[in-house]
Amino acid sequence: MLNTAKIIAFVPIRDSQRSRPFYEGVLGLRFLSDDPFAMLMDSNGVRVRLAKVPMFTPAEFTVMGWDVADIQKTVTELQKKGVGFERFPGMQQDKLGIWSAPSGAKVAWFKDPDGNILSLSQHP
Repeated sequence: MLNTAKIIAFVPIRDSQRSRPFYEGVLGLRFLSDDPFAMLMDSNGVRVRLAKVPMFTPAEFTVMGWDVADIQKTVTELQKKGVGFERFPGMQQDKLGIWSAPSGAKVAWFKDPDGNILSLSQHP
C-alpha cells in the first residue's frame, strides 16, 4: 500500500532563519516553502519537512541520512563548507571521520545547527 507513496522526512528545528542557510546553502537542498509550522525542502525528490518546534532534545542517533556515490568526495566538499564530522569512541574512523562497517558500507556523521545527527553513507 505505502510502497508506492512518496516518503516525507521530518526533522525538528528551532529556528528556520538559522536552518535554511545550512540545509539550502551548505547541503544543497532546494527550498520549497516556509510557514509558521515548518520549512519544506526538497532532497532529490524527497520532501524534507523541517518542523518548527520551540524546544526539543536532539536524538543521540541518526535522524536522517543520504546515500552517496563517493563518500570521501562528499565529506571533503562539506568540510570545505565548514561542516564538522563527528567522531565516536570505539569506532575506527579514518582521518575524514568515515567508519567502515563490517558489511563494507562506509558512514560519516555530522550535525545540523540544532544538533540533529545526520549521516552520509556509501554502500558496496
